[in-house]
Amino acid sequence: MTEIYFIIVAFLLMLAVFDLFVGVSNDAVNFLNSAVGAKVAKYRTILIVASLGVVIGAIMSSGMMDVARHGIMRPENYSFHEVMTIFLAVMVTDVIILDIFNTLGMPTSTTVSLVFELLGGTFILAMLKMSADPTLAISDLLNSDKALSVIIAIFVSVAIAFFFGALVQWISRIIFTFNYRHHLRWSIAIFGGIAFTTLSYFILIKGLGKSPYISAATREWIDVNTAMLMTCTFVVSTVVIEVLHLLHVRIFRLIVLLGTFALAMAFAGNDLVNFIGVPLAGLDSLCDFTANGNGNYDGYMMTSLMTSAKSPLLYLLLAGLIMIIAMATSKKAQNVVKTSVDLSRQDEGDEMFGSSRLARSFVRSSRDIGELVVRFTPKSLSRWIDSRFNKDEVILAEGAAFDEVRAAVNLVLAALLIVLGTSLKLPLSTTYVTFMVAMGTSLADRAWSRESAVFRVTGVVSVIGGWFITAGAAFAACAIVCLLMHLGGFVVMLLFMALDIYLLWKSNRNYKRKMKEERNDDLFMLMMRTKDKDIVWDLLSKHVQRTQSFVAHFSIDLFNRIVDGISTENRRELKQCGNALKEEQDQLKKIRRKEMLAMRRIPSATAIERNTWFHIGANCNMQYIYCLKRMQEPLKEHVDNNFNPLPKVYTEGFETMRRKINELMLQTEQMISTGRYDLYQETLNIADQCKDELSVMRKDVFDRMQHEKLNNLKASLLYLNILQESQEFLSVMRHQLRAAKKFGE
Repeated sequence: MTEIYFIIVAFLLMLAVFDLFVGVSNDAVNFLNSAVGAKVAKYRTILIVASLGVVIGAIMSSGMMDVARHGIMRPENYSFHEVMTIFLAVMVTDVIILDIFNTLGMPTSTTVSLVFELLGGTFILAMLKMSADPTLAISDLLNSDKALSVIIAIFVSVAIAFFFGALVQWISRIIFTFNYRHHLRWSIAIFGGIAFTTLSYFILIKGLGKSPYISAATREWIDVNTAMLMTCTFVVSTVVIEVLHLLHVRIFRLIVLLGTFALAMAFAGNDLVNFIGVPLAGLDSLCDFTANGNGNYDGYMMTSLMTSAKSPLLYLLLAGLIMIIAMATSKKAQNVVKTSVDLSRQDEGDEMFGSSRLARSFVRSSRDIGELVVRFTPKSLSRWIDSRFNKDEVILAEGAAFDEVRAAVNLVLAALLIVLGTSLKLPLSTTYVTFMVAMGTSLADRAWSRESAVFRVTGVVSVIGGWFITAGAAFAACAIVCLLMHLGGFVVMLLFMALDIYLLWKSNRNYKRKMKEERNDDLFMLMMRTKDKDIVWDLLSKHVQRTQSFVAHFSIDLFNRIVDGISTENRRELKQCGNALKEEQDQLKKIRRKEMLAMRRIPSATAIERNTWFHIGANCNMQYIYCLKRMQEPLKEHVDNNFNPLPKVYTEGFETMRRKINELMLQTEQMISTGRYDLYQETLNIADQCKDELSVMRKDVFDRMQHEKLNNLKASLLYLNILQESQEFLSVMRHQLRAAKKFGE
């Protein structure tokens, strides 16, 4: 029977490797964003600096492993089998949660999921054990005080990160302004000295100083002389930084790279427990049981887990190397324009999130409060503060989302908070501390203008909401999985392991397919980076042309699929058409926002002249979707209810018109994509003739309905709807073709 536990531990270690790859792919952007967002160095250089931090942080992270061992449960009151059931349920649930959230595209946190999965699995078994043995109390089975402190630390860290991010960035901007290179003579030395000293304190004193690889005498000496060491560090670093500044070295670049190292180290030290803490605890449990358990897996208590983890250096090094490989090779990790950069960039751009009622209310309330504060602030003080926040003077590298001042504050402050949590053995959520610091600094930097504030607040609320959902879902899901494993035994355990393997395969396949189908919008990125308004206009013309061409091609493809779906009564095809229309509708909303941003950057005279045709063209794109939805929805309902099929006289009679519509749409798509409108008038004339023919066909159906039996009435009404929407489809085509020609002239 012991062999099954070897299989479970092997499975846990396999999931640990998977978690390392996926976790770093999702979270590496947290410590790469600021350096890459500010363009302080080449990506390869930033990656090397971060890799050094990851390796050192991984080696120093062994103390954090105690969270998985006895941070939530009291293992001395759980048998070996119960502990292994909890550990397996946690890792199985982690994969399921990750797959669900990735499928839904919702944000999640590895730290939050681990803590609440451990809490859920331990809680459900505690309830079962207390019901079987009334002498046991919840405090005997669940480390409730520690669990509560961990949960409070995670929740409070978000508010603290946002508050201090906004405060420190506001003070920093008052000191340096957006034209920071003209205000560095003395301030940069003090700022750099403080940044270097604080990072050194938490990295060297709280990080390396508490390392088990340093002798006790050395650690004691560091504790006694901490104040002296930090004072010397501040003085020396301040002088050195001033000298480097006089030698024209970019100090903020050094601070950002040092902050990247610190945050990468904090990430590895704090988050490594999320990926390998449970598998290593399972491995230690198995080793203890095989040595001392005598085969009594239901009676041998896991008191050994009460001791601190002594993770072998080799395991920690391997984990660090896997994280580096994932960081360097993962497509997700290399895609640095993530949520935090998008929501915190200085200028306007593509807004990932839409508008919500909560965000609109929050923005209105904030604006009212701001106006009230301004009313009671002396005008001279308001003018001086505004002069320090003159965004027209902002110094941005080519393609950067924000400047080096904000990047430095983001990294230094986030690193301080995370390393502080690590030193206190509180598993803060690295993702959300980093994210909320970035949101606080962007708010203080006035990056959220009235044009973008609603979208960005919606984004912040969505991310935090996803975090709360993660907590609840992880707790409930792990409790259910753990209960099923406990009741079903090894059979259920093996079934869940098989399910996890399938989900891993499915998730990887879906991600590859998504990346293959994803449409990269290079033109929009060029429009946002280009300063020349005439060049922006040329790029916008190409962007609008590409969008309209794609929509024309997409629309006729969906038109044919819908007609084929009702002809063959293919319910699945009609359902897929509905899903495709919904996805394209969402995509068109995002594209319209992008093109509206670009319209503001072209020459004013051109914008005024082409504005009408731009909006008509964009409306036509959406009208295609609305028209096809009006056609698809009744057809799907008809097939779902197994009503009588369309008579062959209808389907065969529509084929000739269908071929004509296809030819017209093909001509339209070619004219729009090439910008050559030689067949413009001829296409419009043929479209008018087709509309007239459709009117005649509708009249014929009306005449036929006068002599039909009642059981064919539904099919006839459905066919009338197809004819009506086909007429509308042609009308939209005519309007789009005209708008495209006028806009591009």
